[in-house]
Amino acid sequence: MRDFMLSERMLSTAIRAMAKRQLKLTSPTETHLPAPDTGRSYMLYMHVPFCQVLCPYCSFNRYAFHKDVAVPYFANMRKEMMMLKDLGYDFDGLYVGGGTPTIMIDELCETIDLAREHFTIKEVTSETNPNHLAPKYVEKLKGRVQRLSVGVQSFDDGLLKQMERYDKYGSGEEILERIAEAASHFDTLNVDMIFNFPSQTEEILRSDLEKLIACGGTQVTPSPLYVSNATRKKMATTLGKMDYNREYYFYKILDEVLAGGKDPEFYRKSVWTYNRVNRDNAEMNNPVLIDEYAEYPGIGSGAVTHLHGKLYVNTFSLDEYNTAIERGQMPIMGETTLGKTELMRYRFLKQLYGLRLDKKLFERTFGCSVERGLPMETTFMRMHKAFATDNDEELTLTPIGRYLTLVMYRQFLASLNNLREQARAVLSGKEQNLLFEESTV
Repeated sequence: MRDFMLSERMLSTAIRAMAKRQLKLTSPTETHLPAPDTGRSYMLYMHVPFCQVLCPYCSFNRYAFHKDVAVPYFANMRKEMMMLKDLGYDFDGLYVGGGTPTIMIDELCETIDLAREHFTIKEVTSETNPNHLAPKYVEKLKGRVQRLSVGVQSFDDGLLKQMERYDKYGSGEEILERIAEAASHFDTLNVDMIFNFPSQTEEILRSDLEKLIACGGTQVTPSPLYVSNATRKKMATTLGKMDYNREYYFYKILDEVLAGGKDPEFYRKSVWTYNRVNRDNAEMNNPVLIDEYAEYPGIGSGAVTHLHGKLYVNTFSLDEYNTAIERGQMPIMGETTLGKTELMRYRFLKQLYGLRLDKKLFERTFGCSVERGLPMETTFMRMHKAFATDNDEELTLTPIGRYLTLVMYRQFLASLNNLREQARAVLSGKEQNLLFEESTV
């Protein structure tokens, strides 16, 4: 076990070092994103940075909610969306993240309706918080949003108080009741949970998993806690110091409880996403292995776009964001170009995160086999017996492989904070800091 944990730390360190070298922002060369590929449909990511409570572990661009700031922001985000239409983009999916997208429900609904009017949107996903599972919110989201993802993080009242969420979002039992009431109104109700909080015990984890099973959500996403430089100090003060040594143990517990045994309640959709087993329709229980590699444009302050081998980052300044949009420019503050090796690593990681790497697709895309393109990565995974299937067609994962992919993906997400910290570093005054103030509604 000690040798395995050493491998985990080496893997995390290697990914962190590679990301630090590769993810360096330079000044943008254009005032607009590139045009879409002909005939291709994309997903649109939309970022709403406002929250009533700023959680100590979150490093996304977020600001304490003030109505007089949020109203013009939503208006300008709709203008930015129409700039993409003018460039020729079409979208079959919309993902609204944050922040708390539902913090101004009428503004969100107006934005979704505009997207449906101008694009061929088939599915809308929106994140939300437990206090917005109230009927007045659910009624407006029903029919507009097909997949609602609620950030619960834990049902344990002690943890909720440490995260400064208890007073705003309610107790674990209250949240459990709201999920049960809201679940039938959406095609998918996803429940986000975080595991490996410093003060989380095995008993708390198992209790959270029991409540996940009982809550009525059709999908659950227990993801590992990861730390960024920007939130390290605040998180240590409120939650304690991270301990990665027990992450694997906790992951084995949750994977077995949710998807193990002869008659599991859930099946694996990705390394840390689980869909509830449909007892009435067995065909619905076959996991659809999706290519997670897809490129997408992002709008809103702090949004990251992935197009044509580049990452583009929108300004984190709300003032600069509004000024750029009102001038008819996109609010891009920096970009970074991904080389062929970085793109191969990205596909390797994203497809394994989705539980299967298509070797033939990899070779058609990059002109070489995954073994030739990524010799160190494939050798490392084989040394640790990470592949359940390893043939000319595909790679699939063993339980050890799923955890190693979790480590890579967790560290990849943490490394994206390098881009966010670079974007935040150029701000001036109050906007430069991650703020932990209370909002004014």
